[in-house]
Order: sequence, then structure tokens, then C-alpha cells
Amino acid sequence: MSEPATVDTPLKKLVGDKTAKALAAHLDLHTAGDLVYHFPRRYDERGEHTDIRSLDVGEQVTVLAQVQRTAVRPMRQRRGNLLEVTVGDGSGGVLTLTFFGNQAWRERELRPGRWGLFAGKVTEFRGKRQLNGPEYVLLGEGGDGEAAVSDEIEEFAGALIPVYPAAAAVPTWVIARCVRVVLDTFTPPDDPLPGTVRASRKLVGLGTALTEIHRPSSKEELHRARRRLKWDEAFAVQLTLVQRKHRAADWPARPRPARPGGLLDAFDARLPYELTAGQRDVGVEIAADLATPHPMHRLLQGEVGSGKTVVALRAMLQVVDAGGQAALLAPTEVLAAQHHRGMLDLLGPLGRAGELGSAEHATRVELVTGSLGAAARRRALAEVASGAAGIVLGTHALLYEGVDFADLGLVVVDEQHRFGVEQRDALRAKADQPPHVLVMTATPIPRTVAMTVYGDLEVSTLSQLPRGRSPIASHVVPAAEKPAYLDRAWRRLREEVAAGHQAYVVCPRIGDGPASEEEPPPVDDNGRRPPLAVTEVAPLLAEGPLHGLRIGVLHGRLPADEKDAVMRSFAAGDLDVLVATTVIEVGVDVPNATVMIVLDADRFGVSQLHQLRGRVGRGAAAGLCLLVSEAAEGSSARERLDAVASTSDGFKLAELDLEQRREGDVLGATQSGHRSHLRLLSLRRDADLIRDARAEAITLVEDDPELTRNPALAASVAALVDEDRAEYLEKG
Repeated sequence: MSEPATVDTPLKKLVGDKTAKALAAHLDLHTAGDLVYHFPRRYDERGEHTDIRSLDVGEQVTVLAQVQRTAVRPMRQRRGNLLEVTVGDGSGGVLTLTFFGNQAWRERELRPGRWGLFAGKVTEFRGKRQLNGPEYVLLGEGGDGEAAVSDEIEEFAGALIPVYPAAAAVPTWVIARCVRVVLDTFTPPDDPLPGTVRASRKLVGLGTALTEIHRPSSKEELHRARRRLKWDEAFAVQLTLVQRKHRAADWPARPRPARPGGLLDAFDARLPYELTAGQRDVGVEIAADLATPHPMHRLLQGEVGSGKTVVALRAMLQVVDAGGQAALLAPTEVLAAQHHRGMLDLLGPLGRAGELGSAEHATRVELVTGSLGAAARRRALAEVASGAAGIVLGTHALLYEGVDFADLGLVVVDEQHRFGVEQRDALRAKADQPPHVLVMTATPIPRTVAMTVYGDLEVSTLSQLPRGRSPIASHVVPAAEKPAYLDRAWRRLREEVAAGHQAYVVCPRIGDGPASEEEPPPVDDNGRRPPLAVTEVAPLLAEGPLHGLRIGVLHGRLPADEKDAVMRSFAAGDLDVLVATTVIEVGVDVPNATVMIVLDADRFGVSQLHQLRGRVGRGAAAGLCLLVSEAAEGSSARERLDAVASTSDGFKLAELDLEQRREGDVLGATQSGHRSHLRLLSLRRDADLIRDARAEAITLVEDDPELTRNPALAASVAALVDEDRAEYLEKG
């Protein structure tokens, strides 16, 4: 009898050296525990088959389908024959399987009526979906054409066929076979979940869950297994966050209470407009946080144009009134410079201490960026170090050695998703004591993401738009199907310019040169043409549909002074059209810009498109956003664009964005460089479970803050939320 396998047993002892090497190389699976926690992506049920029509070109898929017909024809370019096998899913969707070379045995094997699992990458040729040289396993033949299971395919003996996340070299049926071998001798770890939680939440034991997730005896048992394993993931994350929040409550911070008759009161008195009710309410929350002896850790979210900057500036002024300094970290020089100009305009004489005509309680507003000349940099750093600059704005340059603060009391991080953990933490480390922290985002965050990713932050939301903001109409322009619509889009842009307005044209790529964060690679794996590039599109527009208009170009590879000059020209009305990358995505504010044309719009994410279109309609005139795409009608890319065009509700779009992204990306797996440990939990679909897990986590941590009385649970949490991810969650 073979020795029992534990979570730490190397796979090579169980499945053989060759298979173990393939699992390690292609799927990063090394131990029995790794494999047992490599859960099926979905389950195909006999009689309910994959909807082939829903497959996207470029997708790596495994489909359960039936052979409908085969055809052999000679190859045109070389000697030999080509075997084409048409398979269907029973719902009208078909795929063509293409095999090159003389393979008469395969033709005999793949005869009409046989069912099988077929794995490969979806491509398209002359309008037909196909898999070239796919891997497959046949499931035998049964009555009425239904699949029956042959003895050698024992891992598919149940009614539910597990389909695993796989690789070309390790198809799903190989993984299923390995899982069967491991489960036959696997001894699950002791259940780390406290019995009281298991009982109160009606959760099955861990061993049962791990068996049923791979070899479900029924749909009901599968549901119970998935619920238990999802609970483990949610509970681990929530315990980590609740522990962090519990510890942070004991950190010391210098209180920064409001001072009557100070800078903040003077600023409020000179504001040329009334704050919205939301801005006032959030301001009260932040003011109270700043007055406590523990560091504020608050997330401020609000739609583009909801007035977050004014809320942040008021918080910064409260800290300056209390004798401290406030720093705002912006993701780009364009945005940092715009914040600098905007805050100086809003503050007027209150932001010009030491200058002629400055106000009595004035402070200084200093800009620190990487492009400052040596003399300007020395002067700026001296102002920051002495404390004369109460408000400091900058980019990553604020993080460098040599940027020292006299008394840093508040850190504001704008568009926090643009910064890594280390960058945010480096700025906080410049304070003697933990400073108060306010992170801002214009990307609306679904409730479950806020609860899961930002569970150790208090969350404030600005949902009202200030008076005077105009609506934005959005439309999809199907360039491939209806080229005349694209011609009309350019004419529409010219009409807006003729009416005295300005326009943006956004491209996904800069052009020739090294890749940067703001552009995707030039060619994708599916051989599609390169995304359109700013440096190529701008001259074509100048010679063609936008001939005679004043066109400027803006992207991240331009020198900082050139970027600033272009933005100033556009803001001053000296340019009619700005052809740009996503460098304009956040913070750029030109009220006279009324139209935006986004080229290759399907290459952008949902939230990114929503952010981009927030650049228009910022004045009295209505905004128009045209999403140009060659994506076919009915494709997931086109449906995504239709969704963006159909609503201006950022929270609805954030839910859609979440649905289409891997959960692990949301939890920072891409930032930490590890694969996601959220394998089953869906932040969109499992909101109630996450809420319940948080409630249990709060109860448990209040009673046992460091889980010293629950060592097995502490170890389980550490395994699911590793140190890097715990840091990400803490600092996020």
C-alpha cells in the first residue's frame, strides 16, 4: 500500500517525474497541496455543453463537443493532406479542428457522433472559428449519441466533468488524472476553521470540500464544497485586514485639529462656489480623523469631477493650521503641475507666503518633480525642509533621498492605483511619526472590493457632481462594419471646433520606441494589427480629416517641459485637438474640451474608458465621447463598449470591470508577482459571504487579536495570504 500523501508531498513521488516536471514548469504546481488546491475552472455536464458561440478569438479553451463531420483535402502550399473536423455543441455553435499532415488514423478515430474534450487556442479563418492541431480526449460512445465513459477515462466517471485551468503542454484531462491519483492517497490537513464558525455558518469539513470540488457526487455537494473553500479565502483576507486595522488603532500620530480663524476658514470664505452636501459631509469626517491621536487611513472615492481635490486641499489646510505639512503624490508630471496651478488659483494670496500681497496666514505651495532644474530644485527642497512650504505637490520625485520635511502630517495619494506599495510607503516613512493618510481615486470601487482590498481603510464617497457639470453622451463607432460612421465622427469633431470648442483624440500606443506603462505591446498573440499610435495617427489626421486644425501631441515619452507646454497651449485654447495616450486619463481639466474620440477603444479597460471620457463636458457645454472599434458585433469586446456607452454610472461600470478581471489582480497579485491565492472567491458574486466572513473575523480578532489560541487557523491564513500580499493589503 502506498504511503499517504500530505499537502507537502512532492508530486514527483505521486505522478512520476516527467508529469511532475510538466506540472511545475507550466502551472507552477509542485506538491500534492498545490494540485489539490488547483480547482476546476468549471464543470461540463453531459447533455449541457459549452456554448461555442461565446468563445473569444485568442482564448485558450477546452470544450466538450460532438464530432459532426470530417473532410480531407490536399494542402496548397506543400505536399500532404489537411484533415478538417467539424465539432458542435448541440446549440448551433460549431468549431473547425484542423490537423496537418497525412493522419488517416485520426480520421478513423474522430468519426461523426463521438464526443470528446478538445483543447486549444481559438483562431479565426475566413469568418470561421477554429482550433489548429488541438489536443483532445474522446469519451467513448453511448446510446443516442450521448457520451459514455470508457474504462480508461476513470477521472470522468461522474456526471460533472471537471475542466481545469490548463496549459497547452498539460491539458485538463492530464490534470484530472493526476488529481485522481493524488486523492486516492491524500490525507487532508486538520481543519483549521474553529468548530463554532463551521457550525454557525453550516460549512462542511475541509477534507470533504477538497474531495467534492474535484470529484463531485452531486451538484448539491459541489455547491457545499465550493462554499466552504470560498469561505476559507474570504475569511483569510478579512482576518488579515481586521488584524491590521486592530494594530493600526494603537499607532501614535500627532493630532491635527481644526483651528478657528486659520487658513482653512479663510479659504472657505474666498471659495467662489458653494461646496456640495457630499463635500461638506466628507470634510467633517476627515476633520474629525485628523484631530485624533491615531493616524487617519481613509479612502476618498468619487466620480471624475466630483470635487475630491477641493476636499483634499481643505484637509491639507487643516494640517497646515495645526503646524504641520501636507504632501500630495500624483502619478504624472502633467497631473502634478495641474494640481499646482489649480491649488495656487484656488488659494490666491493664501498660497503666496513671503510674496507681495500675500494674506496674513498664508503658506507656500511647492512643486517637486524630476524635471526641475538644479537651482529650482535646491530652492524647492529648502522650502520643504524648513517647513515654509506647508503644501508640497509632486510625483515619484518626492520619494527620493534628499527630499526632507520639517513636519509631515498628512500624505494625500492621488489615483492610488497608479502607485506600488513601496512608493506609497516611502513617502509615509519621511514623517517622524505615522502621518495621516488620504488616498483618492476617481475609479469607483464596488462595495465588495472596498470591503476586501481596502478593509482596513475608512471609505468616503462623493456621489454628487458640482453644479455646472454637463452630461456626456457616449456612442460606439463600428469602424469595420460601417466606415461611414468614422467619417461622420471626424466631421462631428470639426463641427465642435467650428463652434469654438476643443477635442481629444486618444490612442492606445505612443509609437516607435521602447514600451511604456501607458501602452500595450505592438502586436498581440492573435496576430491582430498593432494598436493605433499617437505618433502615427497625428500626422495622418493633420493631412486628412482634420486638415487645417491646430493639432498637438501629448504622451509620456515627451520631455517634461514639452508636456507642460503642450498642456498649457491646449488649456489656453491655442490648440484645437490634442492627440494623446492615457496620460490625459486623470486630472487634466480643460472646460472648453467637449468631444473625445477614442481609437481602438476595445484595447482599453472599462474603468479606463470611463476615466478618459471624464475629460470632456467639464464646462457649460455638453460632452460627447465616441468609442471607435473594429470589434465584431456580439463579441465580448463590443459588449463591453456597448456597456460603457449605455451608462454614465461609474459604480455599475466598476462592477462590470470587476466581472471581467481576474480576482487576483484586484488583490494585488500582479503587484506582488505571485499567482493569485483567490481561486474561487468572486468579489462580485460573493458579497454576502464576504460580509459574513468579515463579521466573524471582527468577533474572533476582538477575542484573540493575534490568533494565539487558534494556531492552525493562523497558519492557514499565512498560507492563503502570504507576507507580500498582507503588506499590500496593509499599505493599500
